[in-house]
Formats: sequence, structure tokens, C-alpha cells
Amino acid sequence: MTTVLGCIADDFTGATDLAGLLARSGVKVSLRMGVPDSAPSDTAPFEVIALKIRTVPADQAVEQALKALDWLKAAGAERFFWKYCSTFDSTPQGNIGPVAEALMAALGTDQTIYCPAFPENGRAIFMGTLFVGQTPLAESPMKDHPLTPMRDSNLMRLLQPQVTRPVGLADRLTVAKGPDALRAELDRLAAEGTAHVVVDAVADADLTTIAAACRDMPLMTGGSAVAMPLPALFAADGLLAADAPGLETPKLGKGAVILSGSCSAMTNKQVATYKATGRPAFQLDPLSLANDGHAAAVDWLAAQDLSKAPLIYATAEPTSVRAAQDKLGVQRAGEIVEQALAACAIAARDAGAQRFVVAGGETSGAVTQALGVDRLDIGAEIAPGVPWCFATSDGTPIALTLKSGNFGAERFFTDALDKLEGA
Repeated sequence: MTTVLGCIADDFTGATDLAGLLARSGVKVSLRMGVPDSAPSDTAPFEVIALKIRTVPADQAVEQALKALDWLKAAGAERFFWKYCSTFDSTPQGNIGPVAEALMAALGTDQTIYCPAFPENGRAIFMGTLFVGQTPLAESPMKDHPLTPMRDSNLMRLLQPQVTRPVGLADRLTVAKGPDALRAELDRLAAEGTAHVVVDAVADADLTTIAAACRDMPLMTGGSAVAMPLPALFAADGLLAADAPGLETPKLGKGAVILSGSCSAMTNKQVATYKATGRPAFQLDPLSLANDGHAAAVDWLAAQDLSKAPLIYATAEPTSVRAAQDKLGVQRAGEIVEQALAACAIAARDAGAQRFVVAGGETSGAVTQALGVDRLDIGAEIAPGVPWCFATSDGTPIALTLKSGNFGAERFFTDALDKLEGA
């Protein structure tokens, strides 16, 4: 089947977020974990390629994104979406801007938009300022993110150092006038040479306006929510056939494990809420892992009843995270935790677990790679932008949910298991 929209995501949880919102349409969505080694086959109308490039050097991020673009072109896509986090997670060097410019150059387009808004999850943009709930980004818990601390709330100021061409704004007053007005404003900015346009959005209706105005662009960029209206728009344009095969959920055993590497404010609450239920839990300490390895965690897991869904977590408050990073270095501290959680995932699978709840983008990438998962079928959402997904690992059917740090309610871990039980 020819692919209508090809999507590239900068991390694994963001990819499942996007795939889940597109799947709300009932149209088949295929999520690839990394760029496939083989030529496109058995493709879906919506193909999403999950990369792990949010914090790698910019040249490496660009190289991987362009490989993904080539594969999606071969699948038949003519429209593309570059997906990053709804809190615009990035460093002053990138990688949001460098990847966008590389994709623009490869597609021969002079302009794209940036819209990380996700009103359903409390992310809004007004006059170019990104809000998390009612709080500007730089005043939210994201200011202390261990890898991408966000110290400015203005998206134009954040983006301009990352790109070589001018950055502009299409504000909420323009968006409120509808798709034609927004399209005219984008054309006006293009005529002035503005290549990168941040677009305000404070409500779901704004996302529909933006998608309607921009659906013919070769490249759109943003959080997942601005892509959500695209299936209906493509269907109305006659680009999308009425082909929505239902998902056949595999039969799964009761064994489950929860692996949490995210240190976001919400994941900290989710870990505390889950521990309060009395379920078994084991905390990973980066300093202990550096000295002694992860054998203690794997041994602890081997002694657990997997039907009780034990939790293994490195989730901690910002002060504890910084203390470990000061001693080990930011990259090393993260790698140690990812390696430990990946080893626990393999051990859990080999012990019979078929249900995996994973929190954190970097953790999700490490776990899926360790389990040898290269493609996911997208199932029902647990929370906005967080679906259950189904795959095989070493010949065994499994279910995975890959949660971005700040997504989901405080009961997310329990809700996830309950949702899958009722599927």
C-alpha cells in the first residue's frame, strides 16, 4: 500500500505518541523502530520511523533523518512530518532546527512550520511562547531536565541559533481567522524569505486550522497533535483510501514489568503512586551501577512474581540526578541506567513477561532495541498520545507502551495494565 504521510520522530516515545494520534482515525499506522534495513514492503498509509536522535551530535541526527527520509520516499510518501517533543526538547545546537533544514533542502522546499502545541496535554503556544499548563516553559519542571534543560520559553529565540535562515511567527490572531488567512500569512512570510515559522495554537480547533492550511506542504514539523487532523483532511482530498483494517490483539500471558528511566516531574509522581499500591519495586542508583553493574537488579527481578508487575526504576528528583551526573558525567549516567533497564527487559521477557510499560524516551529506545523490536502495530490509547503497541520479541508476542516523561496521569502505570487487560 502506498504511504500517504511519512513521519520521522526524534525519539521512541514521541514516535508512539504520534502513531497513536494518527491511529485514532482508524487508518492503519505502522511504526518502525529505526530505519529498516530492507526496502519498503507491507507499508501502511501512515508510516512513522522512530529514531533516537534528540541529543546526539547534530551531524549524526541529520544523517539518520535523511536516511529515514529516503526510505519513506521509497515507500511512496510525498508529504512528510518531522516530530519532536511538545516541550521543544533541544539544546542550543539542535537538533530540531538542523534536521528540519536538512529535510527542507532534500525536499526542495523553502518554508516549514513549527507547532509543538498539544492542548489536550496542556501544551499551548501564544505569541511564540510555549506554555506547560499555565506556566511558561522555562518556569516549568522542564527547566531542570537532565539532558535538555529548557531555560527560555520563546520558540523563536530557541530555534534561531539552530538554523541558518530567518525565523518568524504566525500568531494566534492570524490562526483565529482560519486556514485561508494563515496560508496567506505564510505566503507573505515566504516572500520575505522567512523559512521557519512558529505557529501559535491554544486549542484543538487551532490545530485543525493549521493542518488545513499546511497539509500541502512537503514538510510540516511539530508535536504530534498538529498531525492529528491530517488523516481526515487527506481523506477529504481523495489522497487516502477508505482502508482501515482492524487490529488483531494477540493473546498475552499475565507476566508484566514496568521499567522507568524518566526523571520528569510527572513520572516521579507516577512511580510514587504505583509504589503506594504495595507492588514490588526496585530502585536503580547510577553510582551503584557504575561500580557494581546491574546484576543485583536482574537477580531481584528473577525472584519476583511477574503477574504482580514489578517496577524497576531510576526515576529520581532533579537534585539526585544532578549529583549522579556531577560524578559520572551526563552522558555516562544516562547510558548506565539505559543499559541496566535494557538488561532487565531481556531478563523479564526470558522469564515470561509479555507486557512492558516503559517510561522515558531514552529508556524506550534502549528497551526496544534490546528486545529486538523493529516494528510496532498501534493499539488503543491509555492516555492522550500514549497507546499500547504490539510486536514480537525473539519470536514471542509482546505488548509495549512507551511513555514520554510528562505524559499520563499519576495512576498511569496501573491504568496501562488495566487498559490492556480489557483490550
